[in-house]
Amino acid sequence: MLMIRSARLRQILQTVLPFLVMPAVVLLMPRGVQADYYALVSFAMVVMALLLFASGFEKREVGTRRMIMVSVMTALSVIGRMLPLIKPITALTILSALYLGKEAGFLVGALSAVLSNFVMGQGPWTSFQMLAWGLIGLFAGIFAKPLLRSRALLYAYGLLSGAAYSMIMDVWTTVWTYREFTWLEYSGALYTALPFTVTYALSNLLFLMLFAKPVGDKLSRIRKKYGL
Repeated sequence: MLMIRSARLRQILQTVLPFLVMPAVVLLMPRGVQADYYALVSFAMVVMALLLFASGFEKREVGTRRMIMVSVMTALSVIGRMLPLIKPITALTILSALYLGKEAGFLVGALSAVLSNFVMGQGPWTSFQMLAWGLIGLFAGIFAKPLLRSRALLYAYGLLSGAAYSMIMDVWTTVWTYREFTWLEYSGALYTALPFTVTYALSNLLFLMLFAKPVGDKLSRIRKKYGL
């Protein structure tokens, strides 16, 4: 397991990777490169997500234990994405971040996207999905304390996350359909995708209501037992 010893380097990676480098790769890379080399772009996103995850721990054994739990949560998310219409991937990403850390949340979201797309279909949209679900997990980890204290706040974050995922993917739809981003076309994409956006948001709320306590309790016990 890769371990980054420098605290300063860890802080830099935790800021630069998710908020600068990865969005730049997804949003600013030429359209032709995204279309022709989407597998390479997705691989680069995976590597950066792993680096971000490695920046979240100081001890090798802690990182290894956390990686095992990330693998389990990712597997559950990938399996859950096979469900029609309603999918628990966003809810499981949020719960992973709350109990395993923001870097783990980003990794669960990003890996769930790229791995499930081996079944759902890989393409230039994969990197957008990785960034969208990754950021949802990252921000859930950043605001973990208030989200864990208030179930109502957690549910509200779940609703907003479902809507945010759809809105981020509508950016991709606009750019790839019209070859540029304009607010007029983007508002049209938002309107067209409104039924799906509502479905994502409500299904995420449903899964958080179902999973928050049982999954949260298990992850909390594991975190305390192994000192994650």
